[in-house]
Amino acid sequence: MSDTIERVKCLIIGSGPAGYTAAIYAARANMSPVLYQGTQPGGQLTTTNEVENFPGYPQGITGPEMMMELQAQAQRFEADIRDGWITKVDFSGDIHKVWVNDEKEIHCDTVIISTGASAKYLGLESEQKYLKLGGGVSACAVCDGFFYRNQEVVIVGAGDSACEEAHYLSKLCKKVTMLVRRDEFRASKIMAERVANTPNIDILFNTETDEVIGDGQVVTAVRVYNNKTNEKYEIPATGFFVAIGHKPNTDIFKDYISLDETGYIINTPGTAKTNVPGVFVSGDAADHVYRQAITAAGTGCMAALDAERYLAAKEVTVEVSATA
Repeated sequence: MSDTIERVKCLIIGSGPAGYTAAIYAARANMSPVLYQGTQPGGQLTTTNEVENFPGYPQGITGPEMMMELQAQAQRFEADIRDGWITKVDFSGDIHKVWVNDEKEIHCDTVIISTGASAKYLGLESEQKYLKLGGGVSACAVCDGFFYRNQEVVIVGAGDSACEEAHYLSKLCKKVTMLVRRDEFRASKIMAERVANTPNIDILFNTETDEVIGDGQVVTAVRVYNNKTNEKYEIPATGFFVAIGHKPNTDIFKDYISLDETGYIINTPGTAKTNVPGVFVSGDAADHVYRQAITAAGTGCMAALDAERYLAAKEVTVEVSATA
């Protein structure tokens, strides 16, 4: 082995609630974890202005503050938190190889994948502006819907998740306007009927977003257009929700790790195990159902415990072989 190759007992790829929780548990188990934060240190939660549904914060906390506290907690137990991201992996052998920033090579006894998933957005300049400002654009109704209680909001999407989020918002908001690009839903019939039968959900078919309008700080309306007639008009709204799906950040693992048809990592049910021994997954890289900070943290715990048991079993095997 070259002197330039680092050997690590437990490597955690990605931060956020899953990665940092895995680091806390792994560090407390004397696994000397090394965590690379990735291209978005702290994960998706760093784009969330207020977090009010994570246990232990009765007054709420901002997403960035929560991630800083989780990182500090992991570092308290001497987890090695590093900048940089993993650009290539080779899981073909007993030693799991990864490369950092296409340069540094690391050989790992165990790997915990916590790379998450990125919400898909429309890509409008105005949408991204108010997303970054925390002024009314969101990709998570469950996370942010509470802040729009008794207000009027717009949601974009046509699948089951969009219908589910629109129905969730309808229980909080005065009015929910749903923009569907085609002349029908992609959602299952039961989900489509649920939103259609909800009195305060207004469904606009063949309708797309032209611009998110605001006062420079918060959203005040959404300009839309009918893609059949090209008619444009504005819908008053204080919130703009995008529910057009998520993309799991798993591309670099596809040659070795089993993924489903949309790219989410397939884990053994009830565990954090993947199809590769010694490689585990936590958080939204595998979870396309809940996608919450608290569930991500729970799977981070699971991944660290599974990794600890894997290493313990391997050490026993080595000891038995040595005395045989």
